[in-house]
Amino acid sequence: MSEILTVTDLHGGYGRARVLFGVDLAIENGQMLCVLGRNGVGKTTMLNTVMGVLPASAGTVLFDGLDVTKVPVHQRVRLGMGYCPQGHETFPQLTVRENLKVTIEGSPRGSREAAYEALDLFPRLVPLIERRAGVLSGGQQQQLAIARALITQPRLLILDEPTEGIQPSIVDEICDAIQLLHSRGLSILLVEQYLDFAQRLADRVAVMEHGAITWSGGVDELGDEAVRRMVAI
Repeated sequence: MSEILTVTDLHGGYGRARVLFGVDLAIENGQMLCVLGRNGVGKTTMLNTVMGVLPASAGTVLFDGLDVTKVPVHQRVRLGMGYCPQGHETFPQLTVRENLKVTIEGSPRGSREAAYEALDLFPRLVPLIERRAGVLSGGQQQQLAIARALITQPRLLILDEPTEGIQPSIVDEICDAIQLLHSRGLSILLVEQYLDFAQRLADRVAVMEHGAITWSGGVDELGDEAVRRMVAI
């Protein structure tokens, strides 16, 4: 099976403040990889660098064999990299419908059909379609943010802690949606803090510490107590 994402010796950070120290990871087509780690170890910085939001100071990012290390974000989206960053990113003054419409119009891969499919995953949003995003609950905003990422019809979906600070009922809905997307063959890179969530969803798991991947393996290997200590909050 070929790799859809290959990250090799990736370094980066914010100006002179280096955060990443040689990150290596790979995701095969159709696979879900969950990156676990405590707060502050560089998980979000890694995703932002993989996506091109932050520049890499060294190393390479290959998407389906193509070197995208210096490719702008919008071109990575066109190639099929979808990103749902941390923080329920939506346009708060726009309605749910307008948020979806803006994404359709702003993405060459976007379509009404993709928006309908996204809403099928998150039916809770349907009766809220004319409500401004800024007045939605945190969980509803997160569902909308994921729906917006899906409208771009990604081949790789990148999610940064999609369950952070969300009520349990919506966490279950998001988990079910991610499982369904994965069952349809979508490749997924997921950052999480919680071991149980990774065990429920992922094929493979990587542990991040001090800006580098220090352990990786199958989800069935997560019983190792040393790994549990590395990701304990």
